[in-house]
Amino acid sequence: MLFFASAAQITTAQVNAKMFQFPDVSQTHISFTYAGDVWIVSKDGGTANKLTSAKGTELLARFSPDGKQIAFSGNYNGNIDVYVMPSLGGLPKRITHHGMTDRLIDWYPDGNNLLFASSRESGKQRFNQFYKISKSGGLPEKLPLPYGEFGVISPDGNKIAYTPISAAFRTWKRYRGGMAADIFIFDLNSNASENITNNVAGDEIPMWSGNKIYFLSDRGENKRNNIWSYDLSNKQTKQVTSFDKFDIRFPSIGNNEIVFEAGGLLYLLDLTTEKYREIKINVVTDESTLLARNENVEKMIQNFSISYNGNRTLIEARGEIFSVPTENGPVINLTQSSGVAERYPAYSPNGKFAAYFSDRSGEYELTIRDLEKPSQEKTLTALGEGYRYKLFWSPNSKALAFIDQTMSVYIYDMDNDKTIKVDQQMWLYEGGLQNFSVSWSSDSRYIAYTKDLESSSTAVAIFDTKDQKIHQITSGYYKDSNPVFDPAGKYLYFLTNRSFKPVYGDFEGTWTYPNSTQIAVVTLTKDIPSPLAPKNDSSIVKKDDVKKDDEKKDEKKEDKKDEPKIKEVKIDFDGFEQRVVILPPAAGNYGNIAAVTGKVIYHRSPNSGSADKKRAVVYFDFDKLEEKTIVDDADVFQVSADEKKILVAKQNSFSVVDIALDQKMDKKLPTNQLEMTVVPREEWKQIFTDVWRLQRDFFYDKNMHGVDWNAMKKQYGDLIDNAVTRGDVNFIIGELISELNASHTYRGGGDDETPLLRQVGYLGVDWELNNGAYKIKRIVNGALWDTEVRSPLLASGYKS
Repeated sequence: MLFFASAAQITTAQVNAKMFQFPDVSQTHISFTYAGDVWIVSKDGGTANKLTSAKGTELLARFSPDGKQIAFSGNYNGNIDVYVMPSLGGLPKRITHHGMTDRLIDWYPDGNNLLFASSRESGKQRFNQFYKISKSGGLPEKLPLPYGEFGVISPDGNKIAYTPISAAFRTWKRYRGGMAADIFIFDLNSNASENITNNVAGDEIPMWSGNKIYFLSDRGENKRNNIWSYDLSNKQTKQVTSFDKFDIRFPSIGNNEIVFEAGGLLYLLDLTTEKYREIKINVVTDESTLLARNENVEKMIQNFSISYNGNRTLIEARGEIFSVPTENGPVINLTQSSGVAERYPAYSPNGKFAAYFSDRSGEYELTIRDLEKPSQEKTLTALGEGYRYKLFWSPNSKALAFIDQTMSVYIYDMDNDKTIKVDQQMWLYEGGLQNFSVSWSSDSRYIAYTKDLESSSTAVAIFDTKDQKIHQITSGYYKDSNPVFDPAGKYLYFLTNRSFKPVYGDFEGTWTYPNSTQIAVVTLTKDIPSPLAPKNDSSIVKKDDVKKDDEKKDEKKEDKKDEPKIKEVKIDFDGFEQRVVILPPAAGNYGNIAAVTGKVIYHRSPNSGSADKKRAVVYFDFDKLEEKTIVDDADVFQVSADEKKILVAKQNSFSVVDIALDQKMDKKLPTNQLEMTVVPREEWKQIFTDVWRLQRDFFYDKNMHGVDWNAMKKQYGDLIDNAVTRGDVNFIIGELISELNASHTYRGGGDDETPLLRQVGYLGVDWELNNGAYKIKRIVNGALWDTEVRSPLLASGYKS
């Protein structure tokens, strides 16, 4: 008796599922995709059973006309192909075998053949075409249509209603451009066609039932995708459903019924009454995709900051901040917040603070963590809306400079809890904002940075925090950038494009000017000699020894030493650019630049046109007036505040080495120990909010195309609680950004289940079936001059 009670309890503990996609309906059942797999349930709803379990997503399942089989697209063998299996479970049979994606469209009315779309013969794979194939497999037959995306065969098998283009998988809503689909009827016998919708709106997914063709259209008053009908007898169009909040997606027709999804829910439409009802569905699953789990995030490192002595490095990975030892000690996850993103860590020069931007408040605010009390976090700003980038500490660890997405440069003063605006750039977009840098003078009074000019060139500017004044110190006649102060307070270094050694092009008949960047140095005052000035050995007169009494006084003072006084940095702004000196290293492609006392360090990439692939980190020594290599190949570098160590990275492998000749990156930072606890739905909510904020902050139209963006955050954000896979999250994000109806707004990636992908080679032939055997019908050949696209069967030495 106890056993039966327990069993009853288990069978009723089912998940009230949502986020259904790609449904279909038979006489008795509904199929749909949920959590990437195909499921089946009674038309009345209830508990669903899972039919497929391949990695990735199985989609567009369609019942055979008799309901006994299901065809779908999925990846069981390294490629998305068409499969057929029994509708109540069984072994899937692979039907198509081409290396391109084969997307199932529907069954033929006879139940013996399938219609699918593929880009296998469309050249650059920019469009699909229709193919007919037996449900048992074999060679497909290409239909006589130049383009084909979605379609349905007429009940008599003589015609096809189809769309030559489609926006069904795109992140657009209310689109009225050239990619808006129309529905055509094509006669497969006479090759005649007729546009039956001919509307500026998008008309998609035709479904044939008797004398009517049903389809999706957003032509209605609320411009939402709803189901419409076209009567073939009188050519009249009628709206059937009137959803005004969510769009209907991927409907499918059965026997006098249409099943469709809207807002993650499934509905069944009776074509006789034109009334619909929601289908309540439960699934029996462990919801393992929602379990908190430990993840190694070494491959997701984005930003880093070396400590003042090089003993530790702050690393940002997957929105967490880690403290990583150079050699000894544990890797520490400082933030441990799966639902909060922390970005752009910066180690204070005194080693006391880790600063970063955190969105814990709902917006990215400047935040610090006292590393002597690492469990305590303090939010410093209330900047509100906006996205911010890399942080740059002042040498006294009392101020931070940064730039935001409006191209505004700011300094936050910790002593006065005040943020001041320094400047406004003009031409910096995402890449430029990510790479924007600031250099502080050693006395923490000045910042030097690259300043945009109206000419689209750049100059070097210095901001005086004391006088609150900007000094543009180069004219911008040449493109000057990446200024850095000498820690000794004598010089300013920067990159400048002043070398003109043109190269004549082989094709276009004109000159180009590559490898033009040089390294420049300027003395901060007029009385400081150039670091390249000739040296002069001299001898000074030796003075008498200090009296013993004075020595005793000095000894008493030793116990009461004052802290070292920071030397004031003086700058003569008058005639600044006239003191520019070009350093000896040859002009080329230079990137990051840094300075330590007596040396300037820079990143040298291979010259344009060079066969060399290495990117060396080198320094120019002013004492010996020569260039030396620190490491011969690295992607990035960063110098420690004590000027003794340098962090270098190559392909996400990090090492801290001395600033010295010929260093090896053989001792790696233990980034393989970067682990965090991922709580999927917490992270998904942060990701969704981040997307919403990024559109709000970066979209070109601040009116958001008239869309109530706050309402969209609520409408689609609520769906995240129903998501069970990252694919669901991407779908919801796609629906959100679709509301803006802007092209080139994509989404993708994340922790989706990744199936095996096999590369497929092609022989460059067309096949035909002859007497039960496959025969080469034609060898595909390119132009005579084309050495890149040529069938291997045409190679020398082969005989036909």
